Amino acid sequence: MQKSFVMSWSGGKDSALAYYRAVLEGHVPLALFTMFEEDGTKSRSHGLPIEVMEAQADRMGLPLVIGKASWSGYEKEFIEQLKKFKAQGIDMGVYGDIDLQDHLEWVKKVSAEADMDVSHPLWQEPRKKLLEELINEGFRAVITVVDTKRLDESFLGREFTHELIGELEAAGVDACGEEGEFHTIIIDGPIFVEPVPVRFGEKVKVGNYRILEVKLYSEE
Repeated sequence: MQKSFVMSWSGGKDSALAYYRAVLEGHVPLALFTMFEEDGTKSRSHGLPIEVMEAQADRMGLPLVIGKASWSGYEKEFIEQLKKFKAQGIDMGVYGDIDLQDHLEWVKKVSAEADMDVSHPLWQEPRKKLLEELINEGFRAVITVVDTKRLDESFLGREFTHELIGELEAAGVDACGEEGEFHTIIIDGPIFVEPVPVRFGEKVKVGNYRILEVKLYSEE
C-alpha cells in the first residue's frame, strides 16, 4: 500500500539508498528529518553543515526538518518531531539501517510513541550487494569521516567505486561502515535533480576521528 513518508536523513549513502528504494516501491516522500547538535550548525550523525544538507534537500524537492538536542535529550526531541510529522498526516518513517538490531529496536520504540509506521528498505541485505547497487545506480558517495582506530585517514575524500570496496575489505573493515568505521556524504545520484555543489577542505581531528570539512561551493 502506498504511504507518505519522512526520511530519517543522514546525508550519507545508506539513507540515500533506502530513500531511493522507498520511492521505487511507490511511497511518497514529504520531508527529510535530521537530528542536529544543539546550536543547529552540524548534524549529529555525520557532522555535516546545515547548508550542505539543505542543498541536498533542495535537489530532492523536499523540506529539511531538523531537531536540535544534546545526546541526553536526543530521544525526547526525536519523538516530539515524529509526533509533529504524524499530526501533519505523514504515515511512515523510513530508515537506512542494515543489520544493527539495537538501533532497529530503538526506532520501533520511538515510532510507537508517535504511532508511526516504520520501513527499513535495506534491512538484512548483504552489505556488499547494497554497495554495488549504490554504485551501479549512479550514486556518488564520498568518505568524510573515519575512525582512525579502525581505518587509515588516507581514505578520507575517497569516492565509492568497486575498487574502493575491495580496498576497504582488504583493510579489514566492513565496506559499508555499518559499525561506525567511517561515514559518507552523497553528492550525486538519481534522487537529485542535479549534483550537490560541495568542496572539501581541511582534515579536522576530533578524538579518534578525522573529519573532512565539507562546504557548499560558490562561484565567489
